[in-house]
Amino acid sequence: MTECTKTYKAVAERFCLDGEITDIRPYGEGHINLTLLVTTDKKRYIMQKMNTRVFPDPDALMNNICGVTEHLRARGVETLEVIPTKEGAPYLNGDEKYRTYAFIENTVTYQQVPDKQTFENSGKAFGEFQNYLAEFDASRLSEIIPRFHDTPKRFNDFCAALEADKFDRAKLCREETQFILSHKDTYGKIIDGLKDGSIPLRVTHNDTKLNNILMDAKTNRARAVIDLDTIMPGSMLYDFGDSIRFGASTAPEDEKDLSKVHFSLELFAAYANGFCGAVKDSITKREAELLPYSAYLMTIECGMRFLTDYLDGNVYFATKYEEHNLVRCRTQLSLAKQMEEHFGDMSKLVETALAK
Repeated sequence: MTECTKTYKAVAERFCLDGEITDIRPYGEGHINLTLLVTTDKKRYIMQKMNTRVFPDPDALMNNICGVTEHLRARGVETLEVIPTKEGAPYLNGDEKYRTYAFIENTVTYQQVPDKQTFENSGKAFGEFQNYLAEFDASRLSEIIPRFHDTPKRFNDFCAALEADKFDRAKLCREETQFILSHKDTYGKIIDGLKDGSIPLRVTHNDTKLNNILMDAKTNRARAVIDLDTIMPGSMLYDFGDSIRFGASTAPEDEKDLSKVHFSLELFAAYANGFCGAVKDSITKREAELLPYSAYLMTIECGMRFLTDYLDGNVYFATKYEEHNLVRCRTQLSLAKQMEEHFGDMSKLVETALAK
């Protein structure tokens, strides 16, 4: 056992685990937190070292997660189970912050959409997630990352990083920069709608990638929505749009060959069928109108964030090589361009999905 593993074992032993620890190893492909699979002679657990640079208020973060999971569990919904420390706390509050969840067995996650039915199932899952939380008191939630999906703010952050150009990288991304700058007038529709009340404020997940749903290993139907770090008040448009950004692409988020990156209307239709079928009794006319736009907005916002981080020296997203965030940015902007060309088709598909 390495010294690092011994350290993690000592941490894990401070939680209320069932059985003796037999193995600890890295797990998953998350960008933000360090995730470990902890195995005992009786059960398995997920333990995470929380990234306090990204999430500087772990008390508020865990209060959000505990509140939402308790609400879901009371309604019979399968969800994350927070394992307390031996002192009864929801996380280990030391120099480094750790939390532990029960491992949800017999499930799988997907880094890319394997087929239309799986994507439709995920749309239904996130739509139902909206419904389950409709009665949750949003005033109980802390804003973990202030203005997280405030795209005009993200644009201003990008402009500041571009002007500072700390690592002399602006010259390497002129085409991407020009695209982002030339679309600045398109970024405010959702945030403006939330401000004037034309778009309702809802409890939202804010990171609705396909890999944040655990699918049943046998039926491939959604079992549980996970990664609740960014659950906050917001717009359902954020959740719909981010799902499309991630799932309706034919290539991974960090595909270097842009000829492989295509926006799939077929996958868009599948997700819209699942999501709209779940929320059709509660979605407003304005929200329905903006579903196609939300996909474009979340995609270009994500590209903007990747490029901002690249210019700032890769300080937010985990990277495997120096240009990783630039590559990610390019895939997102390629998708955003294609979405712009298909707004009309996307609107018709949403109308069809809502009419079913």
